Amino acid sequence: MGGKQRDEDDEAYGKPVKYDPSFRGPIKNRSCTDVICCVLFLLFILGYIVVGIVAWLYGDPRQVLYPRNSTGAYCGMGENKDKPYLLYFNIFSCILSSNIISVAENGLQCPTPQTVITSLQQELCPSFLLPSAPALGRCFPWTNVTPPALPGITNDTTIQQGISGLIDSLNARDISVKIFEDFAQSWYWILVALGVALVLSLLFILLLRLVAGPLVLVLILGVLGVLAYGIYYCWEEYRVLRDKGASISQLGFTTNLSAYQSVQETWLAALIVLAVLEAILLLMLIFLRQRIRIAIALLKEASKAVGQMMSTMFYPLVTFVLLLICIAYWAMTALYLATSGQPQYVLWASNISSPGCEKVPINTSCNPTAHLVNSSCPGLMCVFQGYSSKGLIQRSVFNLQIYGVLGLFWTLNWVLALGQCVLAGAFASFYWAFHKPQDIPTFPLISAFIRTLRYHTGSLAFGALILTLVQIARVILEYIDHKLRGVQNPVARCIMCCFKCCLWCLEKFIKFLNRNAYIMIAIYGKNFCVSAKNAFMLLMRNIVRVVVLDKVTDLLLFFGKLLVVGGVGVLSFFFFSGRIPGLGKDFKSPHLNYYWLPIMTSILGAYVIASGFFSVFGMCVDTLFLCFLEDLERNNGSLDRPYYMSKSLLKILGKKNEAPPDNKKRKK
Repeated sequence: MGGKQRDEDDEAYGKPVKYDPSFRGPIKNRSCTDVICCVLFLLFILGYIVVGIVAWLYGDPRQVLYPRNSTGAYCGMGENKDKPYLLYFNIFSCILSSNIISVAENGLQCPTPQTVITSLQQELCPSFLLPSAPALGRCFPWTNVTPPALPGITNDTTIQQGISGLIDSLNARDISVKIFEDFAQSWYWILVALGVALVLSLLFILLLRLVAGPLVLVLILGVLGVLAYGIYYCWEEYRVLRDKGASISQLGFTTNLSAYQSVQETWLAALIVLAVLEAILLLMLIFLRQRIRIAIALLKEASKAVGQMMSTMFYPLVTFVLLLICIAYWAMTALYLATSGQPQYVLWASNISSPGCEKVPINTSCNPTAHLVNSSCPGLMCVFQGYSSKGLIQRSVFNLQIYGVLGLFWTLNWVLALGQCVLAGAFASFYWAFHKPQDIPTFPLISAFIRTLRYHTGSLAFGALILTLVQIARVILEYIDHKLRGVQNPVARCIMCCFKCCLWCLEKFIKFLNRNAYIMIAIYGKNFCVSAKNAFMLLMRNIVRVVVLDKVTDLLLFFGKLLVVGGVGVLSFFFFSGRIPGLGKDFKSPHLNYYWLPIMTSILGAYVIASGFFSVFGMCVDTLFLCFLEDLERNNGSLDRPYYMSKSLLKILGKKNEAPPDNKKRKK
């Protein structure tokens, strides 16, 4: 009966891997995989480059980076090189107008002339001047300036408040200068903090070889202790409220969730949930202790592999540079596409209801360089409206932007897939080296990188495309949810949340499947579908080990990130806030305007560094785990089929390799 059940399991999740006497690690003689997808990806990249060229030819990012006057000339450029700031001749038109600010595609707009034409009667010259300060390339009045008396404006307080609000929202000059000064004073200390984060990350990974077991035990006991304290706290709260007689029947139903803290049923439910979790963890610790020991041994082996191939720890720098290139290219392309088209100007009057303005064709096209003479409509001006949408390129901007977004997601996912496959190839060469470190290739990381680019660009593109389509679907769903949020009924909201949850779960599953598929691609050189199927079947045949290893690794890496980021954050706080006594003159903390700024920068940088290092370690653990599972299925410890796993794993499993008859034992 038991044999029949095992046969049925083999049919459901595939048969164990057969022994192959020629297999010695990542296969070197391989062919290109998923060629069709590779060609499509290269053609897409070529089209992406064409989109960038078109955007560069027709776009002009100066339209959003530099202010323009009413004639369309840029301030601080060309003939106006010595005039870097734009002055609004009647700043109160900006304050009192309904469209005060529009800073997006059209830049900051105010319905006021911005060119010097000597005609005060036509309101084309300033009737008064205010002391001002530059902000974002534009001149705005100081907050302590009393505005002059103007015809039709009697509330000076309103104007003063308008000026203050405008300056508060736009004039970041003083703050930006202080921020720049803080970075200039503390940049080298920030680099020191990042160096500390790098050293802590390396030490944590390397010391796992010695303290992985005790550390995992401490973390598990810590989780059990936290749950136990939660049970005790909930019991105390429940006992107090039970004595008072506070129950949910007295409270009834309310949308004020904080009110449920004062009823005994809330704490009783929390106590039951925590007690169930505590019991589950204790049972898992008792019955899965053997698999936890295997997970700890694999963590030690991963630390050993990283120590043998230290170059892998710095591969995230390559991934970071490639990701930065992809993001920068997309951002510049999107900016150039958004600024394609010629500026358009329309007639505008400060008061359309004034006598004489009824016959003026307001909002019709006009020439900003021409003189507008219309005494019957005072305040008539030719103002900037936007950029034309005529022409093939301008009509296709939206489609080109969609193409760019698709290119951004696809290239980012491909770069991440490249990093995973390269690291998997390097770490697999470590595991399948029988004599370590003698049998490890000389340059495993470089060999894996060249091998992946040469043979498996299409497979990586295939997996990245699947993930990209799901992510694009999630973005579209979020957009629809945002647009329809105000008109949906509760049923529609529930359906939308279900769809979003399903897509989130699908994305997580695809990431998990892709990650393991890339490991199999790096080892065997097969196409994406076959590799994904083999990896999935192998994991399903060992599902309990997968869950245990995954959770133990997640707990350990979370603690590592907490240790690195928290340590750097605490040290940065005490140093930059000047709270470390006894520092010598050479180590005096810098005088800062905002000491939290370098602290937050150090914390963010420490998190990025720790995430990069621990992502490599996590990839190492996953790769060695798959290799370990295949090692168990391929080999049996005989002379012809020896195990490649470490002696600690052999000891935990109760297995061993047979010794050669001549007593010349092969040692790892």
